[in-house]
Formats: sequence, C-alpha cells, structure tokens
Amino acid sequence: MLEILKNIGPTELIVILLILVVIFGTKNISDLAKRGGETFKEVKKIKKEITEVTEGDNNNS
Repeated sequence: MLEILKNIGPTELIVILLILVVIFGTKNISDLAKRGGETFKEVKKIKKEITEVTEGDNNNS
C-alpha cells in the first residue's frame, strides 16, 4: 500500500486533490482534514502511552 504512495508525483497529487474538492466541496475537505489531524494526534498520543507502559514493564523485570 505504501509503495503506491511513494510513486505518486506532484501532478497526480494535484489531480487527486481537485477530484476530492469537486466531490466533497471545500468546506467538507477542510472539516475532513481537521478531523484527520485530530485523529492522527490521538493515535500518536496512544502510541506514546503504550510505549511508556511497555518500556516501564521492561525496566521493572
């Protein structure tokens, strides 16, 4: 899946973004981006907490 993303050039990215704007509209795109950012932030927070817990378990062993 990630290999496909590595092969996307700037032109393809612009075309994809234009299609998304046409389909969803600019307001919906900004809301979607905001929610995506919030979700990404939450995932990073959870990952950090899990790492701290697992490292704490390794140090106590």
